[in-house]
Amino acid sequence: MGNRKGRVSSSMIGVWLALALGTELHGQEAPEPSAHTPTWQFRGQAIGLVTHAAPALADKSRTEGYLTQPHLAAHGSLAGGRTAITTILTLEGLTLSRGELNAGIWGEGYVDRRHPHTYVHELVATVNATAGGAVLSFSLGKGFVPFGTDDPMSRPFVKYPANHHLAQILERALVIGGLRYGPALAEIGVFNGEEPQGSGDWPDWGRFGDSWAARATLFPTPGVEVQLSHAHVASPQDPGGRGFDQRKWSAAARYQPETGTGILRYGLVEWARTDDRLGGRNFVDYGSILAEATFGRGVYEVGARYERTVRPEEERLLDPFRTPRPQPDLHIIGKTRWQIVSARVDWLPAPDAPFDLRPFLELSYSRPVQLLSPSVFVPTEFYGSESLWGLSVGARLGVGPAHGRVGRYGTALPGERSQHPVNSTGHPVPPSVTP
Repeated sequence: MGNRKGRVSSSMIGVWLALALGTELHGQEAPEPSAHTPTWQFRGQAIGLVTHAAPALADKSRTEGYLTQPHLAAHGSLAGGRTAITTILTLEGLTLSRGELNAGIWGEGYVDRRHPHTYVHELVATVNATAGGAVLSFSLGKGFVPFGTDDPMSRPFVKYPANHHLAQILERALVIGGLRYGPALAEIGVFNGEEPQGSGDWPDWGRFGDSWAARATLFPTPGVEVQLSHAHVASPQDPGGRGFDQRKWSAAARYQPETGTGILRYGLVEWARTDDRLGGRNFVDYGSILAEATFGRGVYEVGARYERTVRPEEERLLDPFRTPRPQPDLHIIGKTRWQIVSARVDWLPAPDAPFDLRPFLELSYSRPVQLLSPSVFVPTEFYGSESLWGLSVGARLGVGPAHGRVGRYGTALPGERSQHPVNSTGHPVPPSVTP
């Protein structure tokens, strides 16, 4: 009995793959797909990147290379589209353990370096249903809370914005309910408040339900959406629940045409604010304004981003790019406002290419400004300059259809108005799961 339990013949594996992937079996035709045939779409991606920061700190420049954002994404549609499974597995814990040079960014104990995400970045199952003219969805798993804007990984720039932890809440155990009626969408979710402590970390189920978030979105015309969201997050930086709680707000307007025609391919304007609270009272607040856009013509795509984000400053370890996690006491040593202007250019692959190979170049100019006076942390003394420059050169290699809107589930996915949405390059993305 024990031997039979794990035994599966090669012919059965072939039949399963044919049904799941829609391929043909050798020597015979695959069955005619039906409305209830499971379909799966896979994508693998990695980015080779070299970054030069001048200065990185102490008036000294650094040049480092990485394999960043290596991941495998899968999206399954089952039961005629009424059930979906979405997952992203990332290897950043292996390739990016020291963090990626990225002036201004912070979070999970990394400062001026983007932290690696957890190996299971996203694993969410969704059930969709209809009721009259409304579309409903119920999602659960580990992934993105219904708050703020899309995962920067699915947006045009390789370098993450400094407001990543102000404008998104990710890698939490969650339950989300969504309701869409006409041009209006409402989502509400409950989740665990604490941030991951490392790449192999899983959510603490003992804290599940101590936090919640809600998001309302309007789709006034095709390609345009406006969202407003709010979240209560319990002690995100202390897994024991003894840290600051957070109250978060986000508002954003996004434009992405449903076809690849036109010069403007994508645009986003967002505002975000986070208040650290202790004993029910505000202790300190952090705000952010960001605008980014992408324009395309021929085989080139160019983009621009402006960001103005306030972040906390904390005691650093012997490694000046790291802070202790969790913090030993409830205090900050300063607040810094970052103004960052970024530009990028990509060379696009041919639409019929078997894989995506996209060389790119990104340039950034940053000015950190001290906000608290007096302050233990003085940016000009720490960095050795009032202005910081960053240059990144690399190539994005991807195989398979783009993963679309990372961090959106069920009724929040695009495609209700169009069966063929496009990504920032103007190429089709996988169809959404709709009832």
